[in-house]
Amino acid sequence: METTQSMPTVFNQLGIRFEYPDNWSVDQESLDPTTADGEQVVISSPNTAFWQLSKHPHEAELEGLFDEALSALRSVYHEMEVAPAHDTLDDREVAGFDVSFYCLDYTNTSWLRGFKTPEATYLVLCQAEDHELERAGPVFRAMLASVLRNLQ
Repeated sequence: METTQSMPTVFNQLGIRFEYPDNWSVDQESLDPTTADGEQVVISSPNTAFWQLSKHPHEAELEGLFDEALSALRSVYHEMEVAPAHDTLDDREVAGFDVSFYCLDYTNTSWLRGFKTPEATYLVLCQAEDHELERAGPVFRAMLASVLRNLQ
């Protein structure tokens, strides 16, 4: 898969706006705003990578959201490595975790990142097989940076 540097497709639903590559697809089933997890959208690459953004009430604590996400990953991938992570995108701090695990003999990486605004708490989960992560990682970061730009 060759990932384009431009991101011409715009997601603008659920009170969230961001750009994503035109060869990635929106999982329409993920757009149900009535789920217990809050509003969410999943964007998938043509291969194994996906990027999920969940919007929760402002009162939701990031620590609890991280705990839930890590617990869900552990229930599927029993042996995984977890390391704290911090990124700065568009002058905004996003904290979270990097998670590595094996699935079907492939090494996979998930990134959990979270941030708060006065209106909401956001959790991003990105995941890809490591051979795809080199191409998908910059796309994950660009999509998150696009979200942050559009929230300001």
